[in-house]
Amino acid sequence: MSIITIFSGAFCEEESVVKKVLTYTGFKLVTDDEIVKKASRLSGIATNKLMRAFLAKESVFNNFTHEKELSNAWLKLAVAQSISEDKLLFSGFAGQLIPKNISHILKVCIIADMKFRVSNAIMELKIPEKEAVKLIHKQDEDRVAWIKTHFNKNDPWDSSLYDLVIPMGKMMLEKAVSLVVENAGKDVVKLTKLSQKSIEDFLLASQVEVRLATEGHNTEVIAKDGVVTVIINKHVFLIGKLEEELKEIAVKVNGVKSVNTKFGEGYYQTDIYRKYDFKMPSKVLLVDDEREFVQTLSERLIMRDMGSAVAYDGESALTMVSEDEPDVMILDLKMPGINGIEVLQRVKKDNPDIEVIILTGHGTESDREMCMKLGAFAYLQKPVDIDVLSDTLKKANDKIRIKKAAE
Repeated sequence: MSIITIFSGAFCEEESVVKKVLTYTGFKLVTDDEIVKKASRLSGIATNKLMRAFLAKESVFNNFTHEKELSNAWLKLAVAQSISEDKLLFSGFAGQLIPKNISHILKVCIIADMKFRVSNAIMELKIPEKEAVKLIHKQDEDRVAWIKTHFNKNDPWDSSLYDLVIPMGKMMLEKAVSLVVENAGKDVVKLTKLSQKSIEDFLLASQVEVRLATEGHNTEVIAKDGVVTVIINKHVFLIGKLEEELKEIAVKVNGVKSVNTKFGEGYYQTDIYRKYDFKMPSKVLLVDDEREFVQTLSERLIMRDMGSAVAYDGESALTMVSEDEPDVMILDLKMPGINGIEVLQRVKKDNPDIEVIILTGHGTESDREMCMKLGAFAYLQKPVDIDVLSDTLKKANDKIRIKKAAE
């Protein structure tokens, strides 16, 4: 038998198609939620963080943390482990992680014109047309980003990605279902020894990719008969050193016979390969209304391999805390609107694990006492020696790492 993957636009009657296909075939449904839970069990990463991999919006810290890439690696491993059995139907994003060289996979796309989708959204959610259009565009952004990440294509409905593209609205539901069922039963998508071997190769490649990702490397991996190829998709200055390190990590994975490296298309672009150093602070939020000062500080931290983002007022900082969860915050006290003391209070109340370093040029001794009482990690005065600040950041980061390791 085969495995079916269905990737659909929002409000294209995917649920109805899936339900009927399952009834006719007896296949087992595999959802994104199930893959995320499996990946969470394998990795120890919270499900809500893994779910963010499906969203177009990236954390402002992702260039430094590679959190999205790490999540993708674990999701891919969860998928690779799941397809050891057949008669499965993947509904959602995760099925796109299965490589096309596994021949017993029937890849299905369900899409429809905007008029059909808007009508469905209005009927299902009881919302105005304008809101329905906005919602569909927002959900399409996530699908575009997912396909761009994994296939480097801008069109999530590109027919070259699928074996079957079904235009709902132009085709009755029963006809769409019968097309999927009929094609899933064809000999060309039946499990063979060769496709079973491709599953084993995919599993090994996924294991190596996870191992590299957990060591801070963002690479693509393919495998065949125990021979692993690590693809470097960003430019790097000391290529020989990187290749040696990648091979040293990959060869330790059980089942790997040898390791090769090669350059991908992205290697010749301007983006620079950056390994994630777990020992360095990489999610630092700088909060200060002095724009020139805080931008310069951010650049100096980045030069020291410390990932940082900037907020120019307390309200923006609190929004970024809720959306991007920094590990450490460097906070000025005197700002327009919500001042630093109030930001500190709210952060330590709602996100007590965030370490807050006060950096101010106008604070008093009573301010220092209040900040430390409220839970600040340190209280520093401007102008600050960058080495002192860097050392304080590292100590805050060490405290966070030790606490996480103990959990």
